[in-house]
Amino acid sequence: MEKEAKIYISGHSGLLGSALVRCLKKIGYTNLLVKTSEEIDLRNQREVESFFEKEKPDYVIHAAARVGGIKANMEKPAQFIYDNIQMETNVINSAWKYGVKKLLFISSNCIYPKDAKQPFQEDSLGTGKIESTNEAYGMAKLAGMAMCKAYNTQYKTNFISVIPCSLFGPGDNFDPEGSHLIPALIRKFYEAKINNLSEAVLWGTGTPRREIMYVDDAAEACIFLMNNYNSSEPINAGIGKDYSIKEIAEMIKEIIGFKGKMVQDISKPDGINKKLIDSSKIYSLGWKPNIDIIEGLKKTFNWYKDSFDNNKELSHV
Repeated sequence: MEKEAKIYISGHSGLLGSALVRCLKKIGYTNLLVKTSEEIDLRNQREVESFFEKEKPDYVIHAAARVGGIKANMEKPAQFIYDNIQMETNVINSAWKYGVKKLLFISSNCIYPKDAKQPFQEDSLGTGKIESTNEAYGMAKLAGMAMCKAYNTQYKTNFISVIPCSLFGPGDNFDPEGSHLIPALIRKFYEAKINNLSEAVLWGTGTPRREIMYVDDAAEACIFLMNNYNSSEPINAGIGKDYSIKEIAEMIKEIIGFKGKMVQDISKPDGINKKLIDSSKIYSLGWKPNIDIIEGLKKTFNWYKDSFDNNKELSHV
């Protein structure tokens, strides 16, 4: 991507979108195009086409998505599949229609079959059923990747897809009704600490394992792929190591300084038991993550604490 090129980042205020803006600016990209959901509803085809016709971005990174943890995915599957399919359909089609040079679609590691051999390799996609607790969201992401490949085949576009591992960092969604693992644990332990509670109750057994990556590493992977990858085949981006949820909780508990007990509510669902991805393909191209997990968790907690203490809005869609 040329430094002066017009780059549209959808979902720029979200977790990955805000990291993309931060990292692109840091390395000298100056012509970034961002719009809030109030300015443009990506679910509305007419609004999206009007935006692309007027702005004519050179490059697109589609980071906008309706996301959430197990609870939100189980309670609102229709909303997750409808909103995500509408957004990606409108953005991808408009990118083709108005001559975008290259588009990156952000997928999710939840699209892999739950029984596939781990670490998940890209060629195992579509070989089995995905985890039922996030089926609607996962199917929407699979559709987006299929759409990119179809447009490349028919229209000779350069639309690529990346599958990151689970992400965390500043700008995450800390709403208890819709948050993912890391923000949910940070909020739970911090509120337990400041309220002098004797225990913090966590969902599930704590035994499932998760691969987690600081969001700035993911943003740098996206930028790297925009400059170095041109295949229709999706590509993984992760750290190559996973931790049990209990181990992650213990890390966060220590960082926050909560001295009470950690109690597991085993009546709550665990989700998939393990989802480690094989990132050897992107490593072979020259990208590697740089930020230590503990360092990333500390940065994320400090951002949350500052936001909490200053009464800032901590949740968003």
